[in-house]
Amino acid sequence: MLGTVLVVLLVLMLLGALPTWPHSRNWGYGPTGGLGLVLVIVVILLLLGKIP
Repeated sequence: MLGTVLVVLLVLMLLGALPTWPHSRNWGYGPTGGLGLVLVIVVILLLLGKIP
């Protein structure tokens, strides 16, 4: 249950960090890349059974 909630929250944060708004276009892909990395790590931990 906790793992599913974490993945859903991280996906929503990842979508929110996409540089689509005018004020965030100059940020580049840094925020999206960082959140994507966190999402990959959480998914790997879920698959390994480290997060219940």
